[in-house]
Amino acid sequence: MNLDLIPQLKHTASNNFFLLAGPCAIEGEDMALRIAEKVLTITDKLEIPYIFKGSFRKANRSRIDSFTGIGDEKALKILRKVSETFKLPTVTDIHESSDAAMAAAYVDVLQIPAFLVRQTDLVVAAAETGKVINLKKGQFMSPESMQHAVKKVTDSGNNQVCVTDRGTMFGYQDMLVDFRGIPTMKQFAPVVLDVTHSLQQPNQTVGVTGGRPEMISTIARAGIAAGADGLFIETHFDPANAKSDGANMLDLANLEKLLTDLTAIKKTINQL
Repeated sequence: MNLDLIPQLKHTASNNFFLLAGPCAIEGEDMALRIAEKVLTITDKLEIPYIFKGSFRKANRSRIDSFTGIGDEKALKILRKVSETFKLPTVTDIHESSDAAMAAAYVDVLQIPAFLVRQTDLVVAAAETGKVINLKKGQFMSPESMQHAVKKVTDSGNNQVCVTDRGTMFGYQDMLVDFRGIPTMKQFAPVVLDVTHSLQQPNQTVGVTGGRPEMISTIARAGIAAGADGLFIETHFDPANAKSDGANMLDLANLEKLLTDLTAIKKTINQL
């Protein structure tokens, strides 16, 4: 993914990793602006290229009564406001082919969820918008198999594509990160490591996904050391009361220390 082609990052000069970060879901305008402002303050200080992340709709939920969003247009307008207010690029995930053109009118990067990355019509529809495409590696897919998802994007005339590893299913209720996948997938496209989703514990009997946020630093450090081009981190100022994926999110109060440590690791690697 050539970050220079995202307008808001065009003049960013950095040898650092880039960051996709924000809440799991857009819960409202105030929370989105607060999170974006805080993360931007930290990333500007550490010279980390930053893309604000927020889902305008959550379609993959365990239970019918789970939070899915505040309304598509309302959430997308909030993403646009974040972009305009802080001069930030934004990313959101789409779930149906019809979502592609709608979301592309508001954001810079379209993300294909892991469960849907084999859906050809969805991937092609996203690619044809001309936006940067972030393909989440399916929890059920090998790193090598992601070359075919990348090719669907490039064969659609769009070379702006990256792959995000979000872990692989390990038994019924756990995820495992195979760090060999990072150099493998870098043969096809820039690679992002989704730190927080990699620590999910899905399929809990209560119908709410669990997680291990205490391992965020460990996974992130290993990802940078393994050569990840970017990191994906869901963060919230009150994870316990977040409306989606709070169990594996990073508390926003801990973000600066984490990114400071990761930047130091990246600088050391750059000197090798």
